[in-house]
Amino acid sequence: YCVLWLRTVIFNLMKIISWNVNSVRARIENILNYVKDSKPDVLLLQEIKTQEVNFPRDTFKNIGYESYIYGQKSYNGVAIVSKLKLNNINIDFIKDELNQARIITGEIFLGKKKIDLINIYVPNGNPIDTQKYDYKKNWLEKFLNSIKKRLKKNSNILIAGDFNIIPEEIDVHDFKRYENDALGRLEIRKKYRELINLGFKDIYRLLNKKKQEYTFWDYFAGSWQKNNGMRIDHFLLSNNLIENVSSININKKPRSKTKPSDHTPIELIIT
Repeated sequence: YCVLWLRTVIFNLMKIISWNVNSVRARIENILNYVKDSKPDVLLLQEIKTQEVNFPRDTFKNIGYESYIYGQKSYNGVAIVSKLKLNNINIDFIKDELNQARIITGEIFLGKKKIDLINIYVPNGNPIDTQKYDYKKNWLEKFLNSIKKRLKKNSNILIAGDFNIIPEEIDVHDFKRYENDALGRLEIRKKYRELINLGFKDIYRLLNKKKQEYTFWDYFAGSWQKNNGMRIDHFLLSNNLIENVSSININKKPRSKTKPSDHTPIELIIT
């Protein structure tokens, strides 16, 4: 009886990890070492910087993972690498005016709950007085509208990825420096709050009210060594999935490796 119960508990645990890898091919050794060590069920990758034809699909298949890819040559790109079966993979969640590869969605089951899995790479938006900033604002507005529509069909939604948004002052080493940056500007942070207000929780902040941890450190000016970072990678879960959250962890180890991504993985466990 005990053995059966233990198997059931293990089966019902799901480890979902989000990571902006800053080029999947350039970081493949680091990624493989990390996957073998952390054993995710689902790995959400952003900024893969490659077309689907060049994605290391077979490399992941050799260690038991299927890959679902929305790629783009040299820039952007998102992918879901999964041990579990995903349904209804879609790359048309929003109508992107620049046709950039920034969202891939799929469906996954947790017990009887069907969860919409939405992996995003939000535009950076800098410099602010350019079309790049306008593109970011428009992109976020379209994303909000699409989320509103999706919530009417399914209230179990998980959004994860690189949001390129600093939610609060605690989420960056020097808030004054980013007050007028596309990552920290008030109107951008309001978009994030608008998304939360649709019925989501920022899981890291929900479980770590006053903890100051980061997910990104620039390559320049010794940012990693000085811990001059920011928290711009997030997991947002719809309110009725909160009861399923077991833990969330920012794993800083991959950022300390040779030839690292400038982001580090976030690890969510749901049951």
